[in-house]
Amino acid sequence: MMIAEVSGKYELSQDTLRYYERIGLIPSVNRTKSGIRDYTEEDCKWVGFIKCMRSAGLPIEVLIEYVWLFQQGEETIEARKELFIEQRQQLVTRMEDMKKTLERLDYKIAAYEQVVVEKEKELTRLED
Repeated sequence: MMIAEVSGKYELSQDTLRYYERIGLIPSVNRTKSGIRDYTEEDCKWVGFIKCMRSAGLPIEVLIEYVWLFQQGEETIEARKELFIEQRQQLVTRMEDMKKTLERLDYKIAAYEQVVVEKEKELTRLED
């Protein structure tokens, strides 16, 4: 699959895909004889994984560490698991913070809606 197809499929810019490859988040992508990137299914799995983890807020540095550990083989399974456990806890904390923010926004919106209702009542009384 060419870079344009991968870019469209995963909604990532071609520059982002090149960057991810350059910093080691995606293993080196095969190239055609003319030097054009030719993504395999395995490459695409990495792209999907990285996109998912980035969307969840995992830092690039953590993902670079994960990929490096993955490439070291089975002896790093426990370290990779611990890395994910730590990131999961950070994600849960961020989600709890976001929930509190959402609740506060809902409260503020409701307060503004109440002001609008009161203003409309005033206008209705003035018209009578």
